[in-house]
Amino acid sequence: MGRGRQKAKNTKVARELKYYSPATDYSALEAELSSKGEDELYVDRWADDYEDDEPELDDDREVEQDED
Repeated sequence: MGRGRQKAKNTKVARELKYYSPATDYSALEAELSSKGEDELYVDRWADDYEDDEPELDDDREVEQDED
């Protein structure tokens, strides 16, 4: 049929998505956010090894220029 029916369907779907609010389990969210001891899983054990590898900038270096 025409575009009116398709537009009405799209409007209906958009409205359902806009006002959709899923049930939230706040106790599970609180447990996840307040969990301690799992932080060690995300520690970069090798970060200290590469900390000093960055080259130092030498601002006092002399640059030779060609005199033509």
